[in-house]
Amino acid sequence: MNNNIAEIDLLFETSWEVCNKIGGIYTVLSTKAHNLQSLYKDKIIFVGPDVWTDETPCPVFKEVKSLLRPWRESCMLPEGVSVRVGRWEVPGRPIAVLVKFDGMYKCKDEFYGHMWERFHVDSLHGYGDYDEACAFSHAAGIVIQDIINFYKTPQNRVIAHFDEWTTGMGLLYIKDAMPGVATIFTTHATSIGRSICGNGKPLYDQLHNYNGDQMARELNMESKHSLEKAAAHQADCFTTVSEITARECEQLLERRPDVVTPNGFEKNFVPAGRKFDTARRKARDKMLDVAKTLTGIEFTDDTFIITTSGRCEWRNKGLDLYIDSMKRLSDLNPERRILAWVMVPAWSDRPRFDLQQDIKAGKHTPLDDPFITHTLFNYSDDAIIQAIHHADFDNNSAVSIIYVPCYLNGNDGIFDMTYYDILIGMDATIFASYYEPWGYTPLESVAFGVPTITTSLSGFGQWVLSDRANGFLNSGVDVIPRSDHNYNQVKEAIVDDILSLCSASDQQRASISALATETADAAAWNYFIKYYVESFAIALTNAAKRV
Repeated sequence: MNNNIAEIDLLFETSWEVCNKIGGIYTVLSTKAHNLQSLYKDKIIFVGPDVWTDETPCPVFKEVKSLLRPWRESCMLPEGVSVRVGRWEVPGRPIAVLVKFDGMYKCKDEFYGHMWERFHVDSLHGYGDYDEACAFSHAAGIVIQDIINFYKTPQNRVIAHFDEWTTGMGLLYIKDAMPGVATIFTTHATSIGRSICGNGKPLYDQLHNYNGDQMARELNMESKHSLEKAAAHQADCFTTVSEITARECEQLLERRPDVVTPNGFEKNFVPAGRKFDTARRKARDKMLDVAKTLTGIEFTDDTFIITTSGRCEWRNKGLDLYIDSMKRLSDLNPERRILAWVMVPAWSDRPRFDLQQDIKAGKHTPLDDPFITHTLFNYSDDAIIQAIHHADFDNNSAVSIIYVPCYLNGNDGIFDMTYYDILIGMDATIFASYYEPWGYTPLESVAFGVPTITTSLSGFGQWVLSDRANGFLNSGVDVIPRSDHNYNQVKEAIVDDILSLCSASDQQRASISALATETADAAAWNYFIKYYVESFAIALTNAAKRV
């Protein structure tokens, strides 16, 4: 390992989520940074998109004029491409280069033509975010090339790591322009696998029958799939985050990943000792107050509070199953009051004015539509709120359900707390995923000592089954077997789990919480970073063979 570390002079990692929190990849990179800094102190440079303005500055990026100053003052970048260099304000404070990429659109057709000739990437059918992703990653590749050339760094001592199809063009650009640089491509979820699931098709029973290229044509995913497949095949090392996704890559991208790099976590975000108890009390008080103001119901301190959260993918994230499970639980009329949240960002407009005003006034009169905290641009088309109404929930029953359709970033207008600040107050979490290559949400949950329910179709669930003993009384986690055909059985298992936790004694709950924390400790980056070091060694070796 030490020899491999010594060989690296520069290690770039490029992602759309560098200093740009959108989903789970942000958590991967921002929590991994501390360990990478420990190994490669300031040899690691994160490259992300500069999508910020003076009116909406990046809250986690601090520009530092002295960093890479000689290069910045003489860099040779195309017109319309500029950079800002600073520190990513996460543990480890790594160097981050944010790239403004508007200038790349004018040359995209020529670039796409070259990528077709060189790597057979089909950009003809690109739509949506395809052009934006390619413009950014193309610009990122040029920035990486310029830094390497300026500092005259030997190519055989450089690794360029690219995450997801959105950065695939950057990898291919580096492969073409600087063939001595070792490249790594990580898919956190294949674009075509996610699309298969999102379109309601059975992925797991039929995986062996699917051809990725054929499915891409059927689902209008040719360009993204073509780019992702080319990046996977051209990379000196190809990785993914779980064994379940490795099998998916092997079938749909036609290359088996060289290394499975499970996602770790850093518990820097978790308060300790008395601070933990204070933070938990604050979170519960806030949730109970918002719920009371919205519904007019008196929620006592012993209310059992649960949530689901994550990306707004109705079937893939198990949001359908969560809502159906809560309805089933409500029909059973449990003895203990349950407050169920759906904390999933959607197309939200603003915080509800009536709810804001009543919170300020301390008024607890039931509001109209007491199931949602923020207004939506697409209320009539939003699957979650429509499902809640269709299920005919009655928040006066033993189970109340409330939808929070916005990012909990500390400035949402209702809670004004971050997701982690609220998560610590939960009694349990549920992530009934159908498609979940890893699953940070259950890992985040157990890091805060909150028992979680997930499924065997998540990478995290698979890791628990392989590394820990399953069940709340063994690991603080219950991994429910899920397949293409057992929806109702999973629903009943979720209901049984919640009823079991509701009836647990204080001593049992304390023990379950401690076990959950132990599970999170076992998934720390201290243990998982070795898989990345292995991928670095493979990339360097394969690049050397190629040259």
